[in-house]
Amino acid sequence: MSKIEKTGCVAFTGHRGYGGEADAELRRVTERLYAEGYRCFITGMSWGFDLAAGLAVAESKRLHDDVRLVAAEPFAGFRDLFEGRWAEAYDAVLAAADERVCVCDSKSPSSYMRRNDYLVDNSALLVAWYDGSPRGGTAYTVKRARRMRMTVINLKPSPQLELF
Repeated sequence: MSKIEKTGCVAFTGHRGYGGEADAELRRVTERLYAEGYRCFITGMSWGFDLAAGLAVAESKRLHDDVRLVAAEPFAGFRDLFEGRWAEAYDAVLAAADERVCVCDSKSPSSYMRRNDYLVDNSALLVAWYDGSPRGGTAYTVKRARRMRMTVINLKPSPQLELF
């Protein structure tokens, strides 16, 4: 598994139930971060917000030849869990990715958490779709980023986020 330079790198985390509500804002934020000097973007490849973010970065790559997209999968064979439109989105993001990272060799109870650690450990900023719920992978990732004093841009404003 490769280690990437944190400076200039953005990671995305969000709920799987994301339904495209902030797609336009996601593209605007990605472009704003590019203008601020960020060139590397990491998506965790789960359905919902992760893949929407990956597609937004893929669009940005068509505009800027120095954008780098990293597809961080929790385990080898993760793609096998996808079907329909999510499988199509997964394949599109993977096709646009400059690097594919499988955090774990196989699925385990900790593989998603280790993928979320990879997102935080390899980025300087986190863009989230976080509803403030206290449990789950998105909550874990946002809390960990906050503990590490990372900037978190939440595209789903939540008063609970201020508690961290």
